[in-house]
Amino acid sequence: MTQDRPVVPEGAARITLPAPRTPSPREAPALNWGVLAPGGIAAAFVEALRTHTGQRVVAVGSRDAARARAFADRFGIPRAHGSYAGLVEDDEVDIVYVASPHSGHFEQAMRAVEAGRHVLVEKAFTRNAREAEELIEAARRRGVFLMEAMWTRFLPHIDVVRQVLDAGLLGEVHTVLADHGQAMEPDPAHRLFAPELAGGALLDLGVYPVSFASLVLGPFASVTAVGTKAFTGVDGQTTIVVTGGSGAHGVLNTSLFAVTPTTASISGTRGRLEIDGPFYGSARVRLVGRDNTPIDSFVPVRRDGGLSYQAAEAARCVAAGRLESELMPLSETLDIMRVLDGVRRDLGVVFPGE
Repeated sequence: MTQDRPVVPEGAARITLPAPRTPSPREAPALNWGVLAPGGIAAAFVEALRTHTGQRVVAVGSRDAARARAFADRFGIPRAHGSYAGLVEDDEVDIVYVASPHSGHFEQAMRAVEAGRHVLVEKAFTRNAREAEELIEAARRRGVFLMEAMWTRFLPHIDVVRQVLDAGLLGEVHTVLADHGQAMEPDPAHRLFAPELAGGALLDLGVYPVSFASLVLGPFASVTAVGTKAFTGVDGQTTIVVTGGSGAHGVLNTSLFAVTPTTASISGTRGRLEIDGPFYGSARVRLVGRDNTPIDSFVPVRRDGGLSYQAAEAARCVAAGRLESELMPLSETLDIMRVLDGVRRDLGVVFPGE
């Protein structure tokens, strides 16, 4: 919790959770989207746009022309490009969604930026903070919109969390807990175990709890990490302890070795918010009193199509002429990349080419 957030005075009326202010993704101005790298997350993104928004996916690009064509046929996309250059140079494309592995984010997003396209880049934003800084500088120089696709930030339940924090309903925040662990088969060919693809738990899974703690606590005053490497040398499991500017603690965990609850909580002097797993998706939020008595809860109306909210936010920003989102500002994305860099240094994890 940042120090300038208000605290509800003692004796205040019974606390209830606010309603989310999140606009419907269907109401966002429609853009023409190009999808770069037609993999699993790209398929989920396109399906969310088709089902829950008025956005138009007009092109897909892959280094494999046959793969691009198959993806285009599957989703009824008009044009398929057999190269990333072909996609970003397509004048029908307003904005490019970069859905490749982390190792390719910087080069491919930079290609789109230099072509004058707006860009939504999958999380984690880049491999490291140096790449993030260069990409942000290029986008600002070219005057194009750029955003990290941290889809959690744009979901209705997170807006409820924001309002609770801004109103000081929990009192002074002292503890933030969040985890994201999945049990992955030890396959050296899988991207999460591949150093050359910037694999590991931290950039793919751990970025969620780190980003959540950043949302709650603001910039971290300190970061301490311990971890265990996987058999390929990437980070396999990491526990991170952070402190916020007000002295609050965050305890964050990520793992490729075991399934964890994937829950989150924020505890303050007057109450606690508990977010069901997976906390980074459309999840239930419970408000609990300091005596552990349940007070109120928020349950999302819709639990699917969560990726549509980030696309809608990008479309609103582009239509309004904004170059970044207030909900996921580039300065915070860069701060988070610096935190992840520091954690990897503590663990001794270095990606090829760094």
